Parts: sequence; C-alpha cells; structure tokens
Amino acid sequence: MSEGEQRIFKNADGLTRWTRWFLYGQVGLGVVAMLSSLLEFQLLADLESGVYISEASAVAAAEASDARQGLVGTAQVLIYLISGVLILMWIYRANHNARALGAANMDFTPGWSVGWYFIPIANLWKPYQAMKEIWKASASPSSWSEQNVPSMLPWWWFFWIVSSWFGSVAFPLALRGETIDQLIAANIVGQ
Repeated sequence: MSEGEQRIFKNADGLTRWTRWFLYGQVGLGVVAMLSSLLEFQLLADLESGVYISEASAVAAAEASDARQGLVGTAQVLIYLISGVLILMWIYRANHNARALGAANMDFTPGWSVGWYFIPIANLWKPYQAMKEIWKASASPSSWSEQNVPSMLPWWWFFWIVSSWFGSVAFPLALRGETIDQLIAANIVGQ
C-alpha cells in the first residue's frame, strides 16, 4: 500500500487483551521457572556435597528435577512462541492504525516493523527504532515526528537485548554441561 492510500483503522482491543494475558503468563511462568531453577541448583549443590545416601536416591532426585525442568521449559517455549506471535501481530496493527489515524511519512511500514526482528545484526536496533516511531505516531498522528518517547521505551529495549544475550549464553552452557560445576555455572547464568 502506498503512503497516499487510505488505511482503515482496525480495532486492537481483543489483540491487546490476548497479548497482555500472554505476557502476564510469561512473567508468571518466569517466576515458576526461577523457583524450579533454584530447586535444581539446590539439587546440584546436594549432589556435589554428597548429601544423598545412595546412588539410587540421587538418580531419582535428578530424574525428578529433569522432569520438572522439562515441563517448565516446554511450557515456557510454548507461551513464548504464542506471545511472540501476538506481540508481532500487535506491532503490525499498531503501525497500521497509526497510519489510519493520519500519521504520514513514517519510515517503517507495518511489515518492516515486524520484519526487522528477523534480520540478524539489524535486529539489535531497527525494531527499537520502529517501536519508537509507532509510539510517537500513536501519541499524535498529525505531528508524530515532534513527539518524545518516554524513558521506559529505551529501558524496555535494553532489557530485551540483555535477556536475549543471557538466554543465548545459558542454553549452550547447559547443553555442554557434563560436570556438576559446569551445570551449576549454567544454572547461575540462566537465572
């Protein structure tokens, strides 16, 4: 669609509500995952210090921990994927609606507001720029380029980058962990 064509505003209330609930779900499941990781850390510390009286009891505790961590991890992946799709749909809709409300000469199209998340290297700053533009255009479509963004937006992006980096470090550490010390290190980084 060219810049001059009329866009029709699409109500985002339902999409916003679902996105919000799945984000709350991510936070809640994140708390559960932290508690589960603390239990795993305690198990690893107990294994290292020889608390278990038999190998069978140590193996049973380790298998129970693995099952719990697997269940929590699977739930996290599912809710993360669903949340991700909802968030990207919301970003697309927000950009579309800002244009429908009269924001002109925006640098990012609805498609590229989403697409930049999937372009390596550029995904470190382009999605933030797109969100900044959407925020400004949504605040005041007729004079969006003159708007300021709240300080919350750069902090959001900073924490997004940091959490993504920690996730990309912790996962390979956990996969390569063969000793209790390596597993404890992966557990600490993953917290």
